[in-house]
Amino acid sequence: MPDTRAEIDDRKPEDAERAAEETERETPETERSSGSENAESGLDAEPPEILHTSPIEAPDRYSTKSLDRAANAHLARFTLGVSPYGLSSTFFDWWVHVLGSPGKQVQLMEKAARKAMRLGIFAGQVARDPHAEPCIEPLPHDHRFEHEGWQSWPYNLIYQSFLLTQQWWYNAACDIDGVGQREEQVVSFVSRQMLDMMSPSNFAATNPEVAQATLKEGGTNLVRGFQNFLEDWERAISGKLPVGTEDYLPGRDVATAPGKVVFRNRLLELIQYAPTTKTVKPEPILIVPAWIMKYYILDLSPDNSLVKYLVDQGFTVFMVSWRNPSAEDRDKGMDDYFAAVAEAMEAVGAIVPERKMHGVGYCLGGTIMAAKAAQMARDGDHRLASLTLFATQTDFEEPGELQLFVSESEVAFLENMMWDQGYLDTKQMAGAFQLLRSADLIWSRYIHDYLMGKRQGMFDLMAWNADATRMPYKMHSEYLRKIFLGNELAEGKYRLGGKPVSVSDIDVPIFCVSTTSDHVAPWQSVYKLHLLADTPVTFVLTNGGHNAGIVSEPGHEGREFHIRTTGEHENYLAPDDWRAAAERRNGSWWPALIDWLEDRSGKAVKPPKLGTGGPPYAAIETAPGTYVFQR
Repeated sequence: MPDTRAEIDDRKPEDAERAAEETERETPETERSSGSENAESGLDAEPPEILHTSPIEAPDRYSTKSLDRAANAHLARFTLGVSPYGLSSTFFDWWVHVLGSPGKQVQLMEKAARKAMRLGIFAGQVARDPHAEPCIEPLPHDHRFEHEGWQSWPYNLIYQSFLLTQQWWYNAACDIDGVGQREEQVVSFVSRQMLDMMSPSNFAATNPEVAQATLKEGGTNLVRGFQNFLEDWERAISGKLPVGTEDYLPGRDVATAPGKVVFRNRLLELIQYAPTTKTVKPEPILIVPAWIMKYYILDLSPDNSLVKYLVDQGFTVFMVSWRNPSAEDRDKGMDDYFAAVAEAMEAVGAIVPERKMHGVGYCLGGTIMAAKAAQMARDGDHRLASLTLFATQTDFEEPGELQLFVSESEVAFLENMMWDQGYLDTKQMAGAFQLLRSADLIWSRYIHDYLMGKRQGMFDLMAWNADATRMPYKMHSEYLRKIFLGNELAEGKYRLGGKPVSVSDIDVPIFCVSTTSDHVAPWQSVYKLHLLADTPVTFVLTNGGHNAGIVSEPGHEGREFHIRTTGEHENYLAPDDWRAAAERRNGSWWPALIDWLEDRSGKAVKPPKLGTGGPPYAAIETAPGTYVFQR
């Protein structure tokens, strides 16, 4: 039969459509269905409405699609990658359902009247007693109104009115028939962002602390603040890092653990750290951080470096340092990142031969290590001795507040932006993370640096946070669609090596660390590993955030954690039940990790050399390598 498709592709669109219709009419039904061995027919055929082809896999041949992408890509530069279409449709859906809910409208009017009455009663009370109890308290994490000036008139009325308004908007966004939970969360989140922008703490005239400083200093605080603003603006538009980061240079101030780069490919460098003990555990440790961050989060200053701590405890440590991709890497996908990790594992195996290794992954690096461990178990590869995960999700059904930024509309919008520039820029990622905690990360800095005219002191973790990396177009799109939105890893649909992998296949013990204040990987979501893994899981829940909770060196004040091991045949406990049953310990969780690793390691041996002494894994250069300096 002639290849009619090839003939159609060379014609004009309208001619091609007519030719396709004629070909379809002339082709017998049996001949059309026999064109592929896997073609579905009859009761096995899928309705065409539910079939989906990724835009990456099927590039459009017509210029109209490119026009859509170009328009959205330029729009994304003004919205920092946030899709206005998704937000508009969500708010329209919420608004229409509110219009169709007269009972909800009555409830909101009643709440507004009650809150106005509460504020009026409070105003009368403070007129008689300036120390009267407020009618509403801020949420536990809200520190904007802690200054004593907020308890005096008229600031007490101002902030109380704001908190009542904030509470009313939360009530307006939630509990509406016909509106899904995610849509309610989006409306509530956006409303909170708008209210945070208009908070009385953000204005000199309504912030008593700023007002006092302005009167005391004759306005010089505002002059200094304006100078700070101009300096920050100049650095932002010129691509420079924030003020103070120059005091935390990798290799000099941070990332100082001695070692050598022993392997390099297009996506990563592999660093082997020099031993500091006469003997080491025979099993090396391979750490894979997330590729959206520089690796030295785990090798900050010498006093809070997890790498140095592990080496000093007698472990041979290897660390992956990811390359900062450019537009040239736009077509690097998830398979390329898995292949890069596989090459790093081969290098570790060559440098420390005939030994198993302890795999460690952080955030997305932990997700990739979990999938890799599942693939290795599936294929009978027994090179792993254990698996350790830091703030890692393997089930993305409930990924926390980050899901508010990831929908079909948002992913399509990001894809258009990345299609244009070839990668997801660091500023576009940072904007989403900052919005999750805008009161702490945006507006508190605005008040401190620009209204009070002070400079927030830089420290190693903050300097590292400003030193972000980009993500290639194809990889990020595949990650969002398959792992985040599709949740394919948890459902056993994610494919490695041409076949799906299952977390339940992992046959080595797991040490999993999560944090109580994690806005990126909430601990209840990380805890779902217990539902997927069929191997002993030692779960640690420590206080702190996604990064600060992991950088939790011994001696760090205020640290505490819960720890409990769930056996292979032990019944599942709900997260709150696990927390009640787990052992509570004060201090850092790092020593608990050392004890766990030592129990799964052999007798001490002589430290291995740095590299193999010759190709292909000879020492290339001194740590921290080259990739960490890429901007």
